Amino acid sequence: QVQLVESGGGLVQPGGSLRLSCAASGSTLGYHAIGWFRQAPGKEREGVSCINSSDGSVDYAASVKGRFTISEDNAVNMVYLQMNSLKPDDTAVYYCAADPDLYCSGGIWATDFTSWGQGTQVTVSS
Repeated sequence: QVQLVESGGGLVQPGGSLRLSCAASGSTLGYHAIGWFRQAPGKEREGVSCINSSDGSVDYAASVKGRFTISEDNAVNMVYLQMNSLKPDDTAVYYCAADPDLYCSGGIWATDFTSWGQGTQVTVSS
């Protein structure tokens, strides 16, 4: 099972940008689906974006489409989430997740993923 570690969170002003990184070890991401999720206090975990390593196809939640970009570098087993035009509503703990048997299409659901990182806090505030 792949191990995942997120980094890159922090405090940013509204309208600012952050890039989150997800480092994978223990297995290559070759044919995995890798997702980014977030969870704000008192709210359910929400799927933000997903990338299919097999063909590079991506999916985004409507709330972040046009602002966030997911990408991967298979050579170094890394997945990234570039977040632009950040809003206070984007404040949450962000998690990356992976699954070797999943193909993301038509929705990003936490229950579909078997490996999870520990999360990184993103706070958008002035």
